[in-house]
Amino acid sequence: MHMQMLGHARARRATLIDPDVHALRLQRPLAQLHREIHQRPQLRALTLRVVQQAHPRIAQAHQQMPVRVRIAIEHDQPAARPTVRIAHVLAPRPHHHQPLGILRRIQPRLAQEGARPNRPTGVRCGTFFGLRLAPEQIHVRHTPRRMQHFRSIPRHIAHATILSPPRPPPVPCLSQSAPRKEHAVMLESVSVASGRPSTGRAASRADVLVLAHFKGADLDRDALKHDSDGAIAAAAKRSDATGDLGRIVEAFPSDDGPADRVIIVGLGDKSSFSAEAMRSAAAAVGRRLAVTGERNIRVDLSGPIAGAKADSALIGEAFGEALALLTYSRDQYKGTANASTKSKPKLLLHIDDQRFREGVEHGIGLGNSANVARAFSEAPPNICTPDWIAQAAQQMARKYDNLSCRVFKGEDLIKHKLTGIHTVGKASEHKPCMIRLEYKPKQAKRGAKPAVLVGKTMTYDSGGLSIKISGGMRGMKRDMDGGAGVLGAMHAIATVVKPRRPVVALLACAENAISEVAYRPDDIISFRNGVTVEVTNTDAEGRLVLADALCWACEEENPEFIIDMATLTGGVVVALGSTYAGMWCDDDALRAKVESASARSGERVWRLPHHQEYRDLMKSDVADIVNSAPVRGAHPIQGAAFLSYFVEEGIPWCHLDIAGVHASESDKGPYIKNSATGFGARLLADLLDTD
Repeated sequence: MHMQMLGHARARRATLIDPDVHALRLQRPLAQLHREIHQRPQLRALTLRVVQQAHPRIAQAHQQMPVRVRIAIEHDQPAARPTVRIAHVLAPRPHHHQPLGILRRIQPRLAQEGARPNRPTGVRCGTFFGLRLAPEQIHVRHTPRRMQHFRSIPRHIAHATILSPPRPPPVPCLSQSAPRKEHAVMLESVSVASGRPSTGRAASRADVLVLAHFKGADLDRDALKHDSDGAIAAAAKRSDATGDLGRIVEAFPSDDGPADRVIIVGLGDKSSFSAEAMRSAAAAVGRRLAVTGERNIRVDLSGPIAGAKADSALIGEAFGEALALLTYSRDQYKGTANASTKSKPKLLLHIDDQRFREGVEHGIGLGNSANVARAFSEAPPNICTPDWIAQAAQQMARKYDNLSCRVFKGEDLIKHKLTGIHTVGKASEHKPCMIRLEYKPKQAKRGAKPAVLVGKTMTYDSGGLSIKISGGMRGMKRDMDGGAGVLGAMHAIATVVKPRRPVVALLACAENAISEVAYRPDDIISFRNGVTVEVTNTDAEGRLVLADALCWACEEENPEFIIDMATLTGGVVVALGSTYAGMWCDDDALRAKVESASARSGERVWRLPHHQEYRDLMKSDVADIVNSAPVRGAHPIQGAAFLSYFVEEGIPWCHLDIAGVHASESDKGPYIKNSATGFGARLLADLLDTD
């Protein structure tokens, strides 16, 4: 809880934490009090600003002059109603402190968001009267008793203590890095303006100024240049200003300060500072801004970036990505029963550093493309059918003139020997298809061959006749997240990255359903490259549709390299959890590119082995290979071993199994618990941006 006293005139402020009244009476200097109080970490119930203000001369010697003081309480827990004691408001003279009165207890009745201040309640106590209640504010008007002895009042000091613990809030305190308790749209949009804000105030003043510091380090000079009244330095020296990654403290400068609110976010250890750390810190800032609701945000992180010797553009890209990812909404399918009237902030960022600003703009574009992937992933299976995805891809191609789209379905699948897609999807009323989305640069590199991106796009997976248990079907609408990530990457390629090489995306779309024409265990499927597959498990269908797309890529696209992405196995979740995607790649050059793009984008991959022994596991007695080996070992590697039979030797190929990372298990960073992450969209776009 932060408390702020504001006067009419220009103020010099210092921050005290539960100050020692006896020390105040002993007339210790404020600077000395500040040091002493901060050495007492147990006294940090709330922070109170000290205001020094000059008042007009008194017209008559014995006149009592009312003094208006606004005490703004900003709760860490905004819906709580704690009991607060505000005591010892002093009007000191140069050589004497005279206590004027004590207000015993105040019960803040915090109004609903957007409500106007209530009328005066008539509360009186000592020399205080006219208590007014407003959202997160208490307005107190008091009259000094012995004004006849003063020509002016140089200072007012107060101290407060929480007397009763507040109730748990619906939205935890973001400054303590607590997780959100509900799924909500954090931000509506994020955009960047050059230079400083100039809306409604002085040209240099913003609603919020965002600064940063490392763990265990003071604010740098670049940050302190914004500190016109000492408020920023005081906030940075508070005991809770640890600099831990994502930890937020705030300051509230005077009217001539750089902003109404200053957010100081922790960046963690300087030695381990990276783009991923910046994403976490930016997400914490974005969540806080979603609560406070301010729009004009000025960002100055030049000091920490220079201190860590980091690439300003890369750090800016991470900052922009995190804020853009926070604009993703899961509410598009909610109806009138869950209608929300809560406004969502539209952030306008003001950034002076050109490289950082360019990085932020680039990052916002990549984040928006990842949100495209997330939107596909979250679409329900009764809406997100193969035909619906095909129409969406065609619409994307019509929107961007550097994209073109072709859809293979029905007889075209049989004609082009895309038997895996046809066999898996034929049981559903929503017929399967393969979507070919192509990016053509306006100025391509001479002789550049296309990069081919392949995505498993199973719009729903019941398991087929090898049916899943009921709990295993929950969330199977996201079995198309490999294709969703590829679609997000193509959106980024067309709008943000715009590489100088052609790019082809192949989406193998089908629904694994059950009917009288569903494919069965023991069926044998012949693929266009001549390989025959014995079906041993109809719930291992993803590799069958990917096999068609990989054959097509090798035979029809003349690729520079192929990267396929799929939620292929549960075994990779057991092996790597929700932190890394599994990667299989025998080409060292391509592997290095993928790992480099992974490090920059924060979408992590880990290389797993791929040897002939694993390929031998897939041998069949009645066909060339089986789609699921009858052994439990090396389960995630079996999928990659199967797919390797459909990639021509000599073509660089990388397989990414994203089953553990395509959905978020918590509210960590810019993601929402149990929602799609759009994994792969930023990784693939970054890879092609530097290719």
